[in-house]
Amino acid sequence: MVAVRFVDVFSETACRGNALAVFHDADDLGDDEMAAIARWTNLSETTFLCAPTRPGADYRVRIWATGGELPFAGHPTLGSAHAWLEAGGVPASGDVVVQQCGAGLVEVRRGDRLRFAAPPLVRSGPVAVDDAARVVRALGVDPADVVDLAWVDNGPGWVGVLLRSVDAVLAAVPDPVRCAGIAAGLVAGYAPGARDDGVAAEVRAFFSDGTQFAEDPVTGSLNAGLAQWLVPAGRLPEHYVAAQGTVIGREGRVHVDVVDGTVWVGGATHTVVTGWRGA
Repeated sequence: MVAVRFVDVFSETACRGNALAVFHDADDLGDDEMAAIARWTNLSETTFLCAPTRPGADYRVRIWATGGELPFAGHPTLGSAHAWLEAGGVPASGDVVVQQCGAGLVEVRRGDRLRFAAPPLVRSGPVAVDDAARVVRALGVDPADVVDLAWVDNGPGWVGVLLRSVDAVLAAVPDPVRCAGIAAGLVAGYAPGARDDGVAAEVRAFFSDGTQFAEDPVTGSLNAGLAQWLVPAGRLPEHYVAAQGTVIGREGRVHVDVVDGTVWVGGATHTVVTGWRGA
């Protein structure tokens, strides 16, 4: 039986999205072992599929970054659901997979691509002036290019920064030292019809736990939070595709649909490597 799958998430072309290691049947692993494995894979997240403990859940996932466990993350949600289904998992509710994670129960729907229902934000609203100035400096953004900032935190601690242009998003050069303790994303919309591939927004995500700084290739949780902020504000349409990872050579495509007030975030998933756990 396959015990681990390495899954590429959020790109139509395998190995151009965000990689995820998914460990199956992981109930026998303790916290220290999961943390060690996550540090060893050195991916933005590694997930462990366990038996559910809440009624209605098809499985329970534990999501680990190199710096610790997360209650929720986007590409691990889609990648874990993909791996669970590929391993023969059968949802109790037909085409709806119900994932249990630290943020509660999350629905993942099947179709031409998997998509998850964005969980409620745990923190939203304006960012304090001093915090906003710190984030803007850390991300290497010209303050004149900033349109607005807001908390869009659904677990990882995201701050969203809306910029005036896509060029400003792509030109930002963050300072890894100043980014210590920050999880923030940049976003700007394209002019209608500017691209013939349907992409309406450009996104970049940066995070640091104080010891390690990275630009995330493609980020489901951030895109979910940005949509919950910017669609009701009229800054983004109810149905759009966001590009992410452009600066670091990825081709992330995040499909966002707002239906009856629920933000659905979807993308392609591909199994790239399968393997077995060692002793």
